[in-house]
This record gives sequence, C-alpha cells and structure tokens, in this order.
Amino acid sequence: MSRLRAIESKIVELDEAKRRMAMWHMKGNKVVFTNGCFDLLHKGHVTYLAKAAELGNQLVVGINSDDSVRRLEKGSDRPINTEAARAFVLAALGVIDMVVVFNEDTPESLIHALEPDVLVKGADYDPNERDTTSKTYIVGSDFVRENGGEVCVIDMVDGFSTTAIVIKMKKG
Repeated sequence: MSRLRAIESKIVELDEAKRRMAMWHMKGNKVVFTNGCFDLLHKGHVTYLAKAAELGNQLVVGINSDDSVRRLEKGSDRPINTEAARAFVLAALGVIDMVVVFNEDTPESLIHALEPDVLVKGADYDPNERDTTSKTYIVGSDFVRENGGEVCVIDMVDGFSTTAIVIKMKKG
C-alpha cells in the first residue's frame, strides 16, 4: 500500500469505524477517542494528540464537519480548511489510527456508536463536571464512564490556538 493510500485509509465512515473498533476491542486493545475542529493544525494540537495516543493502543479522532464548525460560531471565515482537508492532515499523523467526520453539533452520537475506552479533552474541560449545560462538561463522559471507561483531560500548550493564529494572520 502506498503511503498516500495508507493515510486515506485512516479516514472512514461510521460503519467502518464501528467495524474497526470491534476488531480492536476483540484484540483487547484500549481505544482512545477525542474530537475537535482541528482547523489549522499547530504544535498545540499535535502535542495534545500525541499525549492522548499515549493513553491507549489506538487513537480515534472525531472531527466536526464543515457545517458543524459553522454552527459552533467560531467566526464567519471558519472553517478555513474543508473537512476533507482537515481529516487528511490529521490522518497523516502517525499517532492517529482513525479519523471520523461527524455532522452533529456534538460528538455524542459518535461516542455512543464507537464506545471508546478512554474519552479525552483539553484541560479547559472538567472531567468531574456532571452538569450537561456547563461549558466545561465533556460530552459523552457519562456514557463512557457507565460503560467502564475513563475520562481524561490533557493540559493545553500555552501560546497555541487556532483563533490566535487567525487573529495574527488578519493583522498581517
């Protein structure tokens, strides 16, 4: 398989993602899930993803579709990169085993469908928050815990954010 094809094969639809998850679980592997927009990939993202991958055997990343990003109101010019481009760049990272695009506002249904062993978000979220209306609540955390999984947070890398990069680019 060519390297390009290997990257492309990591980007899958939900049915294939469920099949791969079942296979990994049958082998006794611990599967980690995280999600985000990952619009302009930067050092903060890569550090976060590498640390997330260390929490298990496989790392699955759910990315917001273009429509989903627009609904998050991150700005009229977002996403900068299309979902296909964002998925491809993420899939090229060696720490990521699978990328799945989701169109909903949150990854809740994707988390329910995939049943990861570990759910990871950045430390701006609170793994102990139970109020689903709180901005620090981790969507899907209750489900993962109810199924025997873990919910973890990873410290963000100071000085790196997509929004800050966009602002800097606009200033010239």
